[in-house]
Amino acid sequence: MSDIYEPPDTPLEIVHDDHEILLVDKPAGLLSVPGKGPELADCLLSRVQEVFPQALLVHRLDRDTSGIMVFALTPHAQRHLGLQFEKRQTRKTYVARVSGRLAPKTGTVDLPLIVDWPNRPRQKVDHETGKPAVTDWRVVRANDVESRVRLMPRTGRSHQLRVHMLAIGHPILGDPFYASGTARDHPRLMLHSETLQLRHPDGGKGVRFTAKCPF
Repeated sequence: MSDIYEPPDTPLEIVHDDHEILLVDKPAGLLSVPGKGPELADCLLSRVQEVFPQALLVHRLDRDTSGIMVFALTPHAQRHLGLQFEKRQTRKTYVARVSGRLAPKTGTVDLPLIVDWPNRPRQKVDHETGKPAVTDWRVVRANDVESRVRLMPRTGRSHQLRVHMLAIGHPILGDPFYASGTARDHPRLMLHSETLQLRHPDGGKGVRFTAKCPF
């Protein structure tokens, strides 16, 4: 990843919209929200608000991660969804390609994380001052070079999936911060937010949305 921000010039991909919520498939390489400075102004939020001026932010995905994101279309929906994320009532599934053969087929990483200040935005495992972070994983298929996995975070720490996979010796392919050598040599970060399960702000019914994995 170069330091030059060159967001993809792709049309907005709407997965679902109704009177309360909007689900969008974010492309890799696009910021969720604007960064500092005019050169970092282009982001998914601004693109969404060009079409849905009333759209409100609920959560974020890393710039290099693609996949499903929900926006609120009313203040009520923003509060409702915000509480669900805060109380960990939403469920997310990610698809990732990681370096090496991950074994066994399923497992859990339970390692506390904190920002690595001298190297921010990098995060690191810290057993003394880190915040609790838990990720469940399941191998879809694997060979000696790489594994395709589904990752189910129980917490929502910054870079959680990326640091947890690195910590167990299987960094996510194409990760500009945490992969090295040939594992880094990919056109993008191989991490995609595939499904998001939540309660609809109008009535509380459970709903599930999917954005197809592009790799």
